[in-house]
Amino acid sequence: MKMTPQQFLDWESKSITLLAMSGAGKTTLSSKLPRDKWFHYSGDYRIGTKYLEEPILDNIKQQAMGVPFLRDLLKSDSIYICSNITVENLAPVSSFLGKIGDPAKGGLSLAEFKRRQALHHAAEIAAMNDVPEFIHKAEAIYGYKHFINDAGGSVCELDCPEVIEKLAEHTLLLYIKIPPTLEQTIIDRAKKDPKPLYYRPEFVDEKLALFMHERGFSSTDQIDPDDFVCWVFPELFKARVPRYEAIAEQYGYTVDGDDVAKVRNEDDFMQLIAHAIACQQT
Repeated sequence: MKMTPQQFLDWESKSITLLAMSGAGKTTLSSKLPRDKWFHYSGDYRIGTKYLEEPILDNIKQQAMGVPFLRDLLKSDSIYICSNITVENLAPVSSFLGKIGDPAKGGLSLAEFKRRQALHHAAEIAAMNDVPEFIHKAEAIYGYKHFINDAGGSVCELDCPEVIEKLAEHTLLLYIKIPPTLEQTIIDRAKKDPKPLYYRPEFVDEKLALFMHERGFSSTDQIDPDDFVCWVFPELFKARVPRYEAIAEQYGYTVDGDDVAKVRNEDDFMQLIAHAIACQQT
């Protein structure tokens, strides 16, 4: 969605999609907007509670069935299992994605890893396609004036132009560019606490082959799951940046992460976007 700075400021019911790597401050920024005026839509939350709910629970149950005490209780319907996904706690989603590597260390086979990645890919597309409907429901049912879509960090990986076009039709796309001073911090954080992530299939095949060649591995069972995630994250970071930039250049606007960190309230946020629009028009 393209407009002038004044058109944006005058926009009566604003709908904005935030695009960025995890750690760039999307959720923190959203939390600074008045909760009584802004509907906060989390793509990852929608994925976990709607489109991957059953696979996530099946994965948890499968793990529980390996414990004799829990297995007997589950089989007799004496207990039930649910996941407590919130916007702030998306651990069940990432744990379902899993990591490639040694099964003894909690790793997945390449085939199982790719199966789960494919499920997440379809779920993320579905969650983003739901945005127009939620924009309508947020105002018509709940009375929210404005809407913010906190898109997952892997939206740029979908290779589905129709999704980006739909988002651009119904929302203003805002890409938060991570400044060089923060890049290494995010990379170091990911290495210190490696989390499961979504990767494009071609990216996995290319980087996994390179990793195994460097390590002299002949099977993914030889991989320490955390080791591969730590090794591949900087490569993923570099690969995603041009994808985000291309989306922002064609469909939206770019703001610097340092400027985003200075936002204190709704008015600061509005002025930041208006400035970004003006800068692109010059």
